[in-house]
Amino acid sequence: MKTIEVTAAIIIKEGKVFATQRGYGDWKGWWEFPGGKMEPGETPQEALKREILEELDAEIEIGELLDTVEWDYPAFHLTMHCFLCTLISESMHLNEHEDAAWLSAETLHSVKWLPADEGLIPKIAAVLA
Repeated sequence: MKTIEVTAAIIIKEGKVFATQRGYGDWKGWWEFPGGKMEPGETPQEALKREILEELDAEIEIGELLDTVEWDYPAFHLTMHCFLCTLISESMHLNEHEDAAWLSAETLHSVKWLPADEGLIPKIAAVLA
């Protein structure tokens, strides 16, 4: 099984986390944390800055690593490096996603998370508390 290595931004602002809804592919309509695939030679942090700029037209400051998730999807193994982040630029534009929301600890379970992202919810709830 092939492995795909990605990064995810856990963007926190005023006690809420930013989540995005996939607008394409097999998992269209499911929710995730923004980010994407690492390119050869990139560090996770470099990839994350590039992906957030591409997906959201936004700049972020990357903080500590929250978790590295290992998840087996039917077609591949996912390694996802998840970093706590803050926005440098306030404006964002959804270039790839169908929808987005700022979720509080109380509303984290109101969306249908991708399986790999769902395991992060208790850790994010603890950060937001």
